[in-house]
Amino acid sequence: MVIAPYKHHGMWVFDDPAGGLNKEPFIAGIDTMIDKMTASIPKAESGFRAVFSASPFPGHTEKLEWRRQESGGTWYYSDHYKMEGWLCPALFKYFPTAPREIYVRAEPKS
Repeated sequence: MVIAPYKHHGMWVFDDPAGGLNKEPFIAGIDTMIDKMTASIPKAESGFRAVFSASPFPGHTEKLEWRRQESGGTWYYSDHYKMEGWLCPALFKYFPTAPREIYVRAEPKS
């Protein structure tokens, strides 16, 4: 799956018209993880591609591990960054249940 996050009013957000999402924000730690993931992507704040899956795929650079449910969303842990982040209920637009692991690759938009 692919989304194209960008910064809007200083926050990481993404749009997915097919899922009814407009400027859906990343908060509670996931925003900080995105800052770290995109540090080497020029102009990432204008938009980058985030490829993600519940299964490992060639070229993934991040692995998020399920921790717990809270407030309708799900907390995940990144061993790479040694931190947790919360994914809101929009996660269920992409997965029927919260996956045990989410694999991610951030790359420039071309």
